[in-house]
Amino acid sequence: MFITLEGPDGSGKTTQVQPLVDFLQSKGYKVLPTREPGGTVISDQIRDVVLNKLENTAMHPRTEILLFLASRAQLVEECIRPALAEGTIVISDRYGDSTLAYQGYGHGVNLDTLRQLLAFATDGLQPDLTILLDVSAEEGLRRRKKNGNEWNRLDAYELAFHERVRQGYLEMARQQPERWHVVDGHQSPDMVQSNIRTIVLARLQTANASQFSK
Repeated sequence: MFITLEGPDGSGKTTQVQPLVDFLQSKGYKVLPTREPGGTVISDQIRDVVLNKLENTAMHPRTEILLFLASRAQLVEECIRPALAEGTIVISDRYGDSTLAYQGYGHGVNLDTLRQLLAFATDGLQPDLTILLDVSAEEGLRRRKKNGNEWNRLDAYELAFHERVRQGYLEMARQQPERWHVVDGHQSPDMVQSNIRTIVLARLQTANASQFSK
């Protein structure tokens, strides 16, 4: 199963990944955590370029898109597909929906064009389950500023950009309720983790029941 955690900057995705991994492993599941951009040697080098908050402020949105896609293509082929083929649960901190949210809804790039590029970069690989940690743009940026070592080039965009990103996420969740689940990211981290575990276990039980019924 391929699970992705999505959400605006500061929503708490990264905080939630490892506790979820530990929980699933305690239940006997084999789990691979990863992140975007990054997750491989090549992808991590691209991450350094695309998120650099000092040197690359002139980066054009098209450049940004292609760099994210290049990182994702490498991650899919080197890590995600092989792990899924072995029956491992893959949990990714961001995936293709981030491109639609940030570069599509945020920058205003044509969504259909982005979907075509995403399909090429991922060879059509879609998550089985996507959990959206939803927080207001103001709260997300407040958290990011508080933890200043995480502040990156995308965080520095104007508040209106981050508001468009959030609304884009909510719209995608509305359009695909069978894949998306929305969790209130304003809750305590423990409560958010509890919600995530409930969602993931329910989906795993459904998947297991479907497999045994074949």
